[in-house]
Amino acid sequence: MLSLRGLLIHSRFPKPSCLGVKFQATNTEDRRIHNRKPVNLITPTCNYLRLGPRCLHKSSLLLQQDIKDKVSNVTPTTKLTEKVATAISPYVRLMRMDRPIGTYLLFWPCAWSIALSANAGCWPDLYMLALFASGALIMRGAGCTINDLWDRDIDKKVERTRNRPLASGEVTPFDAIVFLSAQLSLGLLVLLQLNLECIMLGACSLGLVVTYPLMKRITYWPQLVLGMAFNWGALLGWCATQGSVDWSACLPLYLSGICWTIIYDTIYAHQDKKDDVQIGVKSTALRFGDNTKIWLSGFTAAMLSGLTAAGMACDQTLPYYASVGIVGGHLIQQIYSLNIDNATDCAKKFFSNSQVGLILFLGIVLGTLLKSEDTTKETKTNKTAISSSNSPTINGFVPLPST
Repeated sequence: MLSLRGLLIHSRFPKPSCLGVKFQATNTEDRRIHNRKPVNLITPTCNYLRLGPRCLHKSSLLLQQDIKDKVSNVTPTTKLTEKVATAISPYVRLMRMDRPIGTYLLFWPCAWSIALSANAGCWPDLYMLALFASGALIMRGAGCTINDLWDRDIDKKVERTRNRPLASGEVTPFDAIVFLSAQLSLGLLVLLQLNLECIMLGACSLGLVVTYPLMKRITYWPQLVLGMAFNWGALLGWCATQGSVDWSACLPLYLSGICWTIIYDTIYAHQDKKDDVQIGVKSTALRFGDNTKIWLSGFTAAMLSGLTAAGMACDQTLPYYASVGIVGGHLIQQIYSLNIDNATDCAKKFFSNSQVGLILFLGIVLGTLLKSEDTTKETKTNKTAISSSNSPTINGFVPLPST
């Protein structure tokens, strides 16, 4: 019986140097054998196996070996994933996907315009919102790539930007240009989903996107050019849903967005003003200086006036004007508590502007849902009647207003 068990052990475990045997007595004969001096079939240098009459368990060493084999099988895949992540990381940072605040600030004017153009009592067009969101992500990344290509020599001298991929040498200028081409191609693909008027209008903004980085070398008002580029969506959004731009509503909205951009980007520029002075780069932060809060208060007043005018042109209701008031309070709190000499505080105030865009968007949506269709029809009729009365007569006939 003992020899049979020994053969069983040797046949099951080909490496006997780590195994020992311990018996479990189940009857009188086994007990007598068990009471004798233990018979070690193998020198017990490692863990023992407990052998019952019907079962034989694996040792912990074999379990550990199985785990090691499984881990070794996963290692090549893990290394490949790490290599891919390492290769992609510089391009992710080049288009600032790790800092999405710029995408939000580019998207909100588009969302405002789409929501304002919605019919009374209706939700904004969700497809258009999704399309413009993807476009904002792509074009914001393209704008950052263009900016870093122009400013790679300047970024090396600024503490906050010296680790950017182009400035640090992680990405070569040629690779950045190839990457930019891919971004612009994707942006064009998104733009082609819109109507012809939108395509032409969107193409007009490329000049602003390309030339903005140069403005800081020429004028103290680069934030103005940035505002013109960043808020172009206030015109595109309405055109995408209605087929044309309603300038009575879109122009005040566009100008309000420009004022908003000057506010938050001036706050942002105060982080780098010491480096900008040494390098020779210009900004509204340097132009306004210690009078920054006074200037920003003026732009806040202009922004709120423009938003009010846009709301009146669209026959907006109480929720819209309430949101405009909340936005005004938010901006006043930003300006009042701003410490222009504290870079951390400037960054915190800058990031909070995403909340401004969200508050106004929700106000537009709620205000549009509460709008009366009768009021909207009456307003359109009055506008048509006014335009008809101002048109010249032809051969004594006066054109009648359309019903």
